[in-house]
Amino acid sequence: MSGRALPTGVAPATTGAGPAHPVTLGAAAVPAGFNPAGAADGGASGAPRGVRTLRRAARGLVVAALAACLVAVLPAAAFAHVKVTADAAVQGGYAALTFRIPNEHDDVSTTKIEVRLPSDFPLASVSVKPHPGWSYEIEKTTLATPIESHGAKIGEVPSKITWTASGEDSAIKPGEYDEFSVSAGPLPDTDQLAFKTLQYYSDGEVVRWIQEQGTGDEEPERPAPVLELTAKGAVAPAPATAARAATAAGTGSDAGVSWAIGLSAASLVICLGCAVALALRWRRTG
Repeated sequence: MSGRALPTGVAPATTGAGPAHPVTLGAAAVPAGFNPAGAADGGASGAPRGVRTLRRAARGLVVAALAACLVAVLPAAAFAHVKVTADAAVQGGYAALTFRIPNEHDDVSTTKIEVRLPSDFPLASVSVKPHPGWSYEIEKTTLATPIESHGAKIGEVPSKITWTASGEDSAIKPGEYDEFSVSAGPLPDTDQLAFKTLQYYSDGEVVRWIQEQGTGDEEPERPAPVLELTAKGAVAPAPATAARAATAAGTGSDAGVSWAIGLSAASLVICLGCAVALALRWRRTG
């Protein structure tokens, strides 16, 4: 061989039958970013970049699936609200009002209902229809300025009605509703009346249906029951027609509640199933 020097960092090869020694590369010869361990991205975990990306995607999908489950379940309760209806509610007249009270809970009963009568439009006369299994009490308040009804000055008017279940058998159980009726009047000269209502549950919780909805605003979470009044001289709906409409609306509302709850339950099962599948896939790829 000639006496020409080999490049720095390269060991001379051996000849003969024995195995050749591997060529040793100096530090300067190692390409930038090369991973001796053979990992695609050189990360400490040794996992290829594609696997780590899949892990992150799986974690994100699990979180998104769980969030979707909550979004699907929570709106169901919004379908069931306390309502007040009447066959005919004409300004200046009397009306039979019906308060529909649904039980939104799945493990406790409604044991007491408290309806606050409008303070800005006092009702001179209120009488309660007896309800089996429930007692009632009417509270009155003294007005700063008496109102006139049928030619008489009235200084004290009903302000609140409270119905109380006599026992658990009479309470409104989960998944059920009940109706409570009163006769009230004379109705004031206004477009509508709000009846703020408190709903008491057997576990001590009190749901306050007292939020009033402004014109053009979205419906609040706990809206106060509102009765629409017909102006004097206007053609009011016939009692039978109004009764059928109220019944149909109530039936539709109940069906909507059941449908929404069923849909939410199905969505919850599907979402949880997807979340579990994604979590298992994530663990296998890890």
